[in-house]
Amino acid sequence: MSLSSSPSLQRVVVISGAGVSAESGLKTFRGDDGLWEGHRVEEVATPAAWAADPARVLRFYNERREQVRAARPNAAHRALAELEQGYHVDIVTQNVDDLHERAGSSRVLHLHGEIMLARSTIDAGCLIPLGDRDISLGDTCPLGGQLRPHVVWFGEEVPAMAAAAELVSQAGILLCVGTSLQVYPAASLVFLAPDEARRIVVDPHIPEVVPRTIFECLARPASEGVPLIVEELLRQGADK
Repeated sequence: MSLSSSPSLQRVVVISGAGVSAESGLKTFRGDDGLWEGHRVEEVATPAAWAADPARVLRFYNERREQVRAARPNAAHRALAELEQGYHVDIVTQNVDDLHERAGSSRVLHLHGEIMLARSTIDAGCLIPLGDRDISLGDTCPLGGQLRPHVVWFGEEVPAMAAAAELVSQAGILLCVGTSLQVYPAASLVFLAPDEARRIVVDPHIPEVVPRTIFECLARPASEGVPLIVEELLRQGADK
């Protein structure tokens, strides 16, 4: 794959989706049977589910958190961290895991929250790093509010959208990795890149919604495609 060179393309914005984490062994939120780890999404990832059975929701996310702790960054995560050697790289991720950070990326914006943080149910600004701990009923913030996972559930606002839109609007290169580009509002971000920005999609199954006239498409898994792109971008940067 040959990527054209331009001296103005120094800012890279990456939109990463579930396909990146899946290559580290983390399952996507909904399988072919419509279930997420044997549960209907409505049972474990909505405000109604929390109101109906918070213990089940906490148990579900404690199990997901244990899987995240056991997972390791893959070649795509590591390559994106390496890209910071030659470019200003901002990652806007739809994933709630911390694999980008653990690989070394220094600027990561989580659209859908972070599973390794707890959030107060009465003070949304109170975030508590969990480390090796989980969340149980009765675990509270300093104000006495029950703690919940710091994730955006279906039916909730996405508070980070404005910040993500600002980042994409400044992109010289927009790199979309492991995402279907069909889940809104995140999918709307790709339309906010400047007209002159280069747009690249890496996914083993390029979504039909991607117009080939304005996107460069690499139909490979993230762990194969991203290192190839990063290698060439860094080579181009060194040649300038």
